[in-house]
Amino acid sequence: MGSTGRETDRRVGRRALLVGGLGAAAGAAALARSELAHVWWRLPGNEKPREEGAVDFAGARWAAASPANYRRADRPDDYPIDRVVVHVVQGSYAVALKVFRDPAHGASAHYVVGKQGEVAQTVRELDVAFHAGNRDYNERSIGIEHEGWVDVPASFTDAMYRSSARLTAGICARYGIPVDRKHIIGHAEVPGADHTDPGRYWDWGHYLRLVRAASPA
Repeated sequence: MGSTGRETDRRVGRRALLVGGLGAAAGAAALARSELAHVWWRLPGNEKPREEGAVDFAGARWAAASPANYRRADRPDDYPIDRVVVHVVQGSYAVALKVFRDPAHGASAHYVVGKQGEVAQTVRELDVAFHAGNRDYNERSIGIEHEGWVDVPASFTDAMYRSSARLTAGICARYGIPVDRKHIIGHAEVPGADHTDPGRYWDWGHYLRLVRAASPA
């Protein structure tokens, strides 16, 4: 499974109580301000409206992940989004959807793309999916799983590439993400990652050309 990692929410109050001295107090105040910027939307009336079953990509069907496998947020207002992370399931489309529904799995991605080009959204783009195995990258990115296996070239069908490229083009347009290899990356390129997906058979040149072709003028 390409997606990894369960996260633990940071708590400002506990951290502040553990530090001492004027310098530490100033640091704690700065930390508190930073944390407050990420949780202000939790106050009554501040959270963006959420419609049950709504999707961010028009071609997707909704297949909700367990709430244990992602963290509610208010992106991009609390965390700017500047990356797309490409994953490979190491299994089938159906398996990915099944494990993302399992609260014991501890991971999810925003989207799953199948070999026939089908797309499911499992986590809203507003929210932080646990897919990258790196908290900072989880908070700043959209994760896309792809059906298949990294060591099976036939996993990556034309229908999959084209459907995923349309999805990524829309994400990049929504958040002003440049269509290049610095901002559209593989799971293996996430700092600290111990995964190899999407692997050597993923055709990055072909994929980026399709993303650019699908991008709004």
